[in-house]
Amino acid sequence: MFSKIITDRINFLKIQINIANDNYYLKNNPNISDLEYDLLIAELVKLEEENPEYFSIDSPTQLVGSDITNSFAQVSHKRPMLSLGNTYSREEVLNFDSRVKNILGDENYSYSAELKIDGVAVSIHYEKGKFYQAVTRGNGEEGEEITNNVKTIKSIPLSINNFKVYDYILDDFEIRGEIFIKKNDFYLMNSERELIGEKLFANPRNSASGTLKMLDSTIVASRPLSMFGYYLYSENIELKSHSENLKILKEIGVPTNPHSRVCKSIFEVLDYCDEWENKRDELEYEIDGVVIKIDSLKHQDELGFVSKAPRWAIAYKFSSKKTTTKLKGITFQVGRLGTITPVAELEPILLSGSTIRRATLNNSDFIILKDIRIGDTVVIEKGGDVIPKVSEVVISERNVNSIQFSFPTHCPCHFETLLTRPDGEVNFYCENPDCPSQIKGRISHFSSRAALDIEGLGEKVVDQFVELGLLETYADIYDLESKKKQILELERWGIKSIENLLNGINESKNKPFAKVLFALGIRHVGSTVAKILSYEFGSLNSLIEATFDQLVSTNEIGVKIAESVIRFFSNDTNIKIINRLKESGLNFENEMKKNIDSINSPFFGKTIVLTGTLMHYSREKASALIEEFGGKTSSSVSKKTDLLIVGLDAGSKLIKANSLGVKIITEDVFKNMIEGLKPN
Repeated sequence: MFSKIITDRINFLKIQINIANDNYYLKNNPNISDLEYDLLIAELVKLEEENPEYFSIDSPTQLVGSDITNSFAQVSHKRPMLSLGNTYSREEVLNFDSRVKNILGDENYSYSAELKIDGVAVSIHYEKGKFYQAVTRGNGEEGEEITNNVKTIKSIPLSINNFKVYDYILDDFEIRGEIFIKKNDFYLMNSERELIGEKLFANPRNSASGTLKMLDSTIVASRPLSMFGYYLYSENIELKSHSENLKILKEIGVPTNPHSRVCKSIFEVLDYCDEWENKRDELEYEIDGVVIKIDSLKHQDELGFVSKAPRWAIAYKFSSKKTTTKLKGITFQVGRLGTITPVAELEPILLSGSTIRRATLNNSDFIILKDIRIGDTVVIEKGGDVIPKVSEVVISERNVNSIQFSFPTHCPCHFETLLTRPDGEVNFYCENPDCPSQIKGRISHFSSRAALDIEGLGEKVVDQFVELGLLETYADIYDLESKKKQILELERWGIKSIENLLNGINESKNKPFAKVLFALGIRHVGSTVAKILSYEFGSLNSLIEATFDQLVSTNEIGVKIAESVIRFFSNDTNIKIINRLKESGLNFENEMKKNIDSINSPFFGKTIVLTGTLMHYSREKASALIEEFGGKTSSSVSKKTDLLIVGLDAGSKLIKANSLGVKIITEDVFKNMIEGLKPN
């Protein structure tokens, strides 16, 4: 029973973190604050450390968030663009210093402290002194090439001529920086958009990120993008310190933040953090903390890396900003799975550079716990300039005639279906599959980038088509070609836009089975679980026929997932929709599973575990390669393990593999094996 509680909690955390990553990196529309995200990660790390048998290689704790969209060419970074460990605690900053001291011993060291700009990281390469290529951070291992867009930023030099560092010409080098939009520029840009009736940007960071991903660089050039450089690297010159590198960047014309400071002790660093937490509103750009780095590059090399983050740096995050306003009302949103989410409707108030009109209220338990009532003065909190939340009620300002709020018993849609609340869950659900909000949500999920990535079928189009009766289920998507005439009569629809939509629909038929399975929207079946199920069962027919025992005996599949899968395929309506999708030509078989026998692969049929820090691949990429060549990955070492692939700083898994006699290879050997399997 206890193990089930742990696995359920781990699975819940993974789902929430993956949703947050998708919203932040791909949709530029964060759904939780930085603090909430960091707390989720911290809890998951703790559970995995205490219960290593439940650790999985695809855990969000092992991955750098990714902003890769597949709209641009993907480029591998010569040196990984790793994320930093975050903290909101002075005590953890002191603990960070203690860890540094333990490794460096009696050596004198200093810190470089600089403002953490709330923007978008980019890598820029110069060859022979000329601007050659710009790449997004992506997943840390590879990003997307946005050269033409970054070249439009006037403050970034396009060439560096004969600049000497230690008597060497600086010609082939890489700089990294944070691209952002200043507060006033953001307000002016939004004012112009409001005048012409365009949707307003949520905040400066999101508008900068969205701008860099535009395909038309002439539009990018019209946007007020700025950059601060914070990193310099050259293979030809042995650079000495971070602070000196910042000076070099400034001298070659790369703008750097003027407020960086070298601190001789961690206490000077904390003073710097306090100073700028109090002064942040005076700046013309948004910051959300301070980046603390060991200044000496030699010391940075000595400290090295752990997991996905450097040991020589940490980000101290500022506390979220707060204000108060009136709660005018509470409305309810219905998700694709019928989840009922309460939303606070507020008197508009300015906070962190944007006007707040709505805020999340989480769930009914939260409303009861805080005793939130319509008409209350409430505290609104916004950390990291994301979706705000109601954090508390100002009881002293409550009207004596206020009435305690009662959560609705029926769905807000016209069906008014009775809501249910499953045992052990905090949310209420509408179980009526004909609920319009659920229909829109299911179809939007089906066509989303993470699922079947149907171009031209975004949320607004889905809403429009559902309201007009053109779509009732996602199977109807494949009948839209027969409704071209009707669509052409709609406003803003022309021949070209319909052709793009129909091409996107046809291309979706080529998506792999795992993507199709994820697109079906089965509760608790995220993209990772969909991959596992598609591999283990090979086809949808086999999955539909799978028993509960077969499902739970599958690696990574727990009771809740198994029950959800069986419940989904026991529904006659779902089966009818699936049959229509089959007739439309979607892929319901794992091609790799079917054809893998033709590949002479040493991984075929093997259970493989990865451990330590991989230098050539991300964990996700290594796992994908193993699966591509017929193997399957596991999160823990056991008697059933056939092979352990070892990276840097391998720990308990290596010890256990040795004791069990499991075959062990290094990552370099693994890389050579993969290269040998790839076609010439």
